[in-house]
Amino acid sequence: MDERVRGASSAHWRTQEMFLLQEVMNLIGKGIHLDQVAREMLHLLSEIVGLNRGRIVLKEPDGDGYRIAYAYGLTREEAARGRYAAGEGITGRVIKDGHLIIVQDIDKDPVFLGRAVERARLPRGAVSFLALPIRVDHRTVGTIACHRIRHRERALSDDLTILRIIATMVSQLLTLNERVERKTRALEEHNDMLARELRIKRARYGIIGTSPALLRALGQVEKVANATASVLLLGESGSGKELFARALHLASPRRDRPFIKVNCAAIPDSLFESELFGHERGAFTGAVEARAGWFEQASGGTIFLDEIGEMPAVLQTKLLRTLQEGTVVRLGGKREIRVDMRLVAATNRDLAAEVAHGRFREDLFYRLNVVPITLPPLAERRSDIPDLVLHFLTKANQDNQRNVNLTQAALGTLTRQPWPGNIRQLANFIERLVLLSGDGVLDTDDLRPMLEGDRMAGFATSRPLPGLAPERGSPIRPYLPATSHDHEQLRIALSQAGGNKTRAAQRLGLTERQFFYRWRKLQTAY
Repeated sequence: MDERVRGASSAHWRTQEMFLLQEVMNLIGKGIHLDQVAREMLHLLSEIVGLNRGRIVLKEPDGDGYRIAYAYGLTREEAARGRYAAGEGITGRVIKDGHLIIVQDIDKDPVFLGRAVERARLPRGAVSFLALPIRVDHRTVGTIACHRIRHRERALSDDLTILRIIATMVSQLLTLNERVERKTRALEEHNDMLARELRIKRARYGIIGTSPALLRALGQVEKVANATASVLLLGESGSGKELFARALHLASPRRDRPFIKVNCAAIPDSLFESELFGHERGAFTGAVEARAGWFEQASGGTIFLDEIGEMPAVLQTKLLRTLQEGTVVRLGGKREIRVDMRLVAATNRDLAAEVAHGRFREDLFYRLNVVPITLPPLAERRSDIPDLVLHFLTKANQDNQRNVNLTQAALGTLTRQPWPGNIRQLANFIERLVLLSGDGVLDTDDLRPMLEGDRMAGFATSRPLPGLAPERGSPIRPYLPATSHDHEQLRIALSQAGGNKTRAAQRLGLTERQFFYRWRKLQTAY
């Protein structure tokens, strides 16, 4: 070939290269999506400079392998076969080592796999294969590769130059795309958080969540809010019975009158009658003046008796009389005092079983069980967990002057936890997380030590030890006899709880009153 012909040929290819690059830059300038730009790049490489069956190989979205993400000149089936592990074949080696590889003749190279395109579909003569690394932030993230007719008038060095330019453009597009996706995710997370905050602010009666199970229970509350019949709230410990009792009060005509809450498990037997029904002056040593009991204080409003299954048998009779007659008689008094209050009771025990065993009055049970409402455990409200986490996180940050936040991955991890202690356990976990963490954004790895700590404490296991917290999914706490725990079990639980009897009781699946009773009894025995 004389110099004039060679010069004309060279000028022709330079014109084609400039046209190719100009077209690619136009595509990029239009802000077209990465997949469209990548495929058009490969199309132009084939049609303008003759580098055929181009493909861009990138990491699998879910997995460790690599796949043909974009291609031109390959059928859908051929592209689907193009999957490689790092170091596998020519493509895998380029990804692993980060270096250009030129295969002069694919028929004579033992490493070339020929996985995507069958040899019969390629030209009969010698076919080359060019594969270049695509690098992002000094790491190889994939390859750009193509077939090339070995014997052609265009110089191999020119093909490699144009491929390097295209590989650099793909690298820049991937970097830009990654940054845009990262910012988009951040904006979506921020918008999601704002939406959650709005939902929390609009939460009915302060009860956070929109799951079907929660809305069913709230619907039952609203249906009976205007009635005067007693309501019995059933559900696992920590499922929010006090919030539902308050919701019932707020939805009723009594909303502007008192709401009195009483934890029956926390009152010593000797004070039970005086606290509930009041006492007259001189009724017992120390009664220097008369005092209205909680029933009188709740008159016109609502009284919430939590853990009603812990009420002593003798007072069950007096409570039944109050409910039937609408009057109370103070301890040490003789006159009846009329009271008008709505009773809401709660328990995580099976009161029907307690009745069968003679531990709870049958007539009182039927009086309380006029409107039973079962509250869903947190396991049935998983869609509410992100909103609950944000609520508790905001509160704990404000209360403790902290600024702790969670990534979406961390939020997902918390959503998947079993939470056998329900909302109470979740709230305590978030507060502990805020107190023990430095300000900043916490990821899944930051949560793991505390989650493991909860599991070791018996909070998140699906198979608790005998006598410990009830199994996940059980709507009620099983009855535990007075001999359910020996002195050593109580002592260990108390030690693990740092001497706090309330927390020790929670560790053993007991109420505070049950723990105090067993502790006093065993201390006396010793």
